[in-house]
Amino acid sequence: MAVAGIPPEPPDVLVTSRPLDEYCALFDLTRAQLAALPGPLLDCPGGAAGLAAEARDLGCRVIAADPAYALPLPVVADRALAARAAMADAMAARPFLYPSTLPHRPERYLRSWDRARRLFAADSAAHPQRYVAAALPRLPFADGTFALTLSGYLLFAYPELFGPEHQLAALAELVRVTSPDGEVRVQPLHDGRGRRCGHLDPLRYALGECRIASEVRRFPRAEDGRTRRVLVLRAADRRRRADM
Repeated sequence: MAVAGIPPEPPDVLVTSRPLDEYCALFDLTRAQLAALPGPLLDCPGGAAGLAAEARDLGCRVIAADPAYALPLPVVADRALAARAAMADAMAARPFLYPSTLPHRPERYLRSWDRARRLFAADSAAHPQRYVAAALPRLPFADGTFALTLSGYLLFAYPELFGPEHQLAALAELVRVTSPDGEVRVQPLHDGRGRRCGHLDPLRYALGECRIASEVRRFPRAEDGRTRRVLVLRAADRRRRADM
C-alpha cells in the first residue's frame, strides 16, 4: 500500500523504536533543552519511536515524518518488531559496535524499545496528525517550520540505498524546513558495520555551496566517555549575521 506522491520506503530500512532517552544520548540533547525549544521538533525518519509521545510530557511538540506511515498501523508495528529482532541479531554478531548496551544485557536494552513501540502505537492512533507520511528529499512542510530537526539512522547508515547526491538533496531539504535560528542534527556518520562515510568532506563542501553551514560536533558518551559524532547543519546566513 502506498500514498500518491510518497515513494515507498526501501524494505531494508529498519523501522526502529528508540525511546526519548536514547535520542538525547545520540543527539547530545537534554530533556531541559527539548522543553525549552521555541517551536516544534521534526523527527525524520520517525520510525516507531516513542519520542513524540514522551516529549509531549515535557511541553515539546514533535512531528514525526516517515514513509512507513503510509502503511496501516499494524504493518508498521510488524516492521518495528522485525527491526527489534534484527537489532538483537546485530548486537549478538557485532557487540563491539554497541557499547551503549553495556554493562546491561542486550535484552534489557531492547526492552526500552518495546516500551517506546507501545507508546508510538498508542500515540499515533490517538494523534495521527503528528505522524506524517513523507520521504526525503521532499517533505510537505513550509520553510523554517521547525526549531530543531533530528535525523537518525538513515542517510549514512544505508549507503547502498542513499548515494552522495541523494544525501545532499535530503540534507538540504532538512535545512529548508528548519528555522534559520535552529539547526539540523544527523547521526550516525557511519553505516551499519561501523564504516565511516568516506565522502563526508566533499559532501560538506557541496553543502557550503548550497549556503548551508556544517560542523561535525564531537561529544563524550555518558556510558563510557568514548567520542560520538553528530553532523550539525544550519543556514549559512545565520552564521554570517552572527559575525557582523
